[in-house]
Amino acid sequence: MPQTLPSVCALDCPDCCSLAVTVENGRATKLRGDPRHPVTRGFLCGKVAQYLEREYSPARLLHPLPRVGLKGPGRFERVSWDEALDAIAARFRAIIKEFGPEAILPYSYAGTMGLLNNAGMDRRFFHRLGASRLDRTICSSAGAAGLTDALGLRYATEPEQFRHSRLILAWGANILGTSVHLWPFIMEARRQGAKFYVIDPRRNRTAAAADRHYAIQPGSDTALALAMMHVIIGEKLYDADYVARHTEGIEGLRERVREWTPYRAAELTGLGAQEIAGLAREYAAARPAAIRLNYGIQRSERGAMAVRAVALLPALTGSWKHIGGGLLLSTSQAFYLNRAGLELPDLQRKALGREARLINMTELGGALNTVSRPPVMALVVYNSNPAAIAPNQNAVVSGLRRDDLFTVVLEQFQTDTADYADILLPATTFLEHTDLYLAYGHYYLQLARPAVPPPGEAKPNVEVFRLLAGRMGFEEPCFRDTEDDMIRTLLDSPHPFVAGITLEELERSHSVRLRLPDPFLPFAEGSFGAPDGKCHFHAETLDYAPPVESRHGDASLRARYPLELISPKHNDALNSTFGRRDPVDRETAIIHLNHADAEPRGIRTADHVRAFNDRGSCLLAAEVDDTVRPGVACAPSVRWPKRAPGRRNVNALTSERLTDAGGGPTFYSCLIEVELMDRPRS
Repeated sequence: MPQTLPSVCALDCPDCCSLAVTVENGRATKLRGDPRHPVTRGFLCGKVAQYLEREYSPARLLHPLPRVGLKGPGRFERVSWDEALDAIAARFRAIIKEFGPEAILPYSYAGTMGLLNNAGMDRRFFHRLGASRLDRTICSSAGAAGLTDALGLRYATEPEQFRHSRLILAWGANILGTSVHLWPFIMEARRQGAKFYVIDPRRNRTAAAADRHYAIQPGSDTALALAMMHVIIGEKLYDADYVARHTEGIEGLRERVREWTPYRAAELTGLGAQEIAGLAREYAAARPAAIRLNYGIQRSERGAMAVRAVALLPALTGSWKHIGGGLLLSTSQAFYLNRAGLELPDLQRKALGREARLINMTELGGALNTVSRPPVMALVVYNSNPAAIAPNQNAVVSGLRRDDLFTVVLEQFQTDTADYADILLPATTFLEHTDLYLAYGHYYLQLARPAVPPPGEAKPNVEVFRLLAGRMGFEEPCFRDTEDDMIRTLLDSPHPFVAGITLEELERSHSVRLRLPDPFLPFAEGSFGAPDGKCHFHAETLDYAPPVESRHGDASLRARYPLELISPKHNDALNSTFGRRDPVDRETAIIHLNHADAEPRGIRTADHVRAFNDRGSCLLAAEVDDTVRPGVACAPSVRWPKRAPGRRNVNALTSERLTDAGGGPTFYSCLIEVELMDRPRS
């Protein structure tokens, strides 16, 4: 008889969906959203609706595989787990003896968002080993820095409250592509008369469905936010009572934004001055107004400042007071779990007597190619695919090709990074192991147990690092913890948002709301993260300068590379996770150009073009349309390089330059040129 078992989507998405899995004879036959979950509400995105194709793909990795021959061609032969683990441990010991443990670098991010397999036994293992620490900046660190600067706490408006909003701004947020479970709440608000506007350099799927699209120039969001403040303060549209009681520094802010007129911002943003003024007035007047801010705006050189400036707007207008007002970027900080107890950073002292060095993952290319002390001699990659997703791709691949670099990759499929592995280990999917999940788009904590058995000899990350700890002779009891032990450790938190939630409650309910008021209005009465509970504008540090790689940045660079490239996530991909799918590959092989840029270059739709700059080049198919403004090019990401001509995707063009705060990547501050290569025969 078929069973319906609960699970949780582990992919890097704010929605963190609750799943219902139909299982027959030990095989999953149907996957759907749990209709009982208040955010999932019974449906799935197009990506995960097809996940069983991935689960049962004949291309799944099933056995440990050491490399045969050169790095890059991806030839491997099967060995046992014992042989693979012994080989890894022996190489680690040799590296530690010659170079010290910091010559070993873990590289991981959010291939799974499950806390145990994302940042559990692996952290304990690398801390005890004394390996270099990885600064995990590739996605959200700049936005986190900007939001913390603005509010002191990374709390957010509940998605369920958006149904009560009268004006919703999707600012750098392609909701239909990257957080689709917010959409029903937006549609409910619109049926009640709400307006829905999109601020984005590209007319994406969400912008096409909006009441109005503000086609802003890449990286100029801070200028727009400052000009909106100019209008709101200058015309006395702000909430004077809320500002007086719950903020600090309004007079300094008034002086700071006096020079940020809509006319000045219009020159930088590409929007009309009256358009900017009208948006500011409408936003200030709407009660309630909500902003869905996403991480697109923080992948610019001034990304942290952009997030900070936008996040100050609800404090100025007092929209935090209202159900359906405020701002949603991330809810993750509200999950006050015992992460230190899970990860045990104090284990480093056994190996080093101090904290290990910190290497920024955005600068992987430099780390692998620079002679440091010690050099990186071993790389362990899991939950990530740096050969595809990291910036400055040519440098990353050059490092991965090093004969003296020992690379271990834990994967479900043979990705581009896997092709450079010395040893490839088969990993489980989220349907095959136990894990605990927080969300960054809602306030529900969720538990998942295995719904189906893993294929072949695939193992969870937790088990792999537990076995490696044994091979390295680590005798601490923490390496014998079960998954349930680790979950109980995470739940051992005194914070009122988490206190009292138990593993037993999660077993019964699978999804448990944090211990929050309903509705949750985090800043209705102030309670910001500063010691005095106020939102501090800190106007003296609030300003904007165009990114170096932008139309208003370095003039000499712009003369050689006149197009601003953005590479937003493809609607049906998730970074490189679904790069094996043919439809995803086709859509990530395209570069969108405006007619005004394509025609002088002799480029038409479907032409093969070369996009290039000083860092590298890649070959793409042109799509000539009006989804981007003149001077902007858009290449949806992230294509598997091995499927592209020349084995390069758009990250051959992006740089290792870091954001203004948070050490994040500047994927969307990237100047390029595009030239015609050839025209397909009709």
